[in-house]
Amino acid sequence: MAETESALDTSSLHAREKQLHASFARRTGRELAHVAGSDDLYKAPAIVLMHGTQSDPIFCYANLAAQHLWGYSWSEFCAMPSRLSAEPEVQADRERLLRQAHEKGYIADYSGVRIARDGRRFHISNVILWNVDDDHGLRCGQAAVFRI
Repeated sequence: MAETESALDTSSLHAREKQLHASFARRTGRELAHVAGSDDLYKAPAIVLMHGTQSDPIFCYANLAAQHLWGYSWSEFCAMPSRLSAEPEVQADRERLLRQAHEKGYIADYSGVRIARDGRRFHISNVILWNVDDDHGLRCGQAAVFRI
């Protein structure tokens, strides 16, 4: 399950969180800390996830709340294609929403069903999905924040 923060590269973790905070504010005009419930995204009560820009995007960030909800450790999450967080039947809908967020910069009304490691299904709603970019405007991936 969840790994301790000391097991992670904390400088990379904090750099990623800085990107998440900054890109969320640029895209939505809101503060991610208010939505997530904490400035420390890794320990925030809301689920915060990010995947990269690969053709089959791999998760590159999953806070503790996400790790607990899905039942994967940090290292397991960060080796998993994000499409595997949803059932095969909803892949087309998921892809459509990812494209929509890519085109618009963000969407704020996503909902759907996801699947945990143990096969348990759970509903997510009021998901904000946004494009993450770096300080130079280069796209790094997409992230999501929501509460259960």
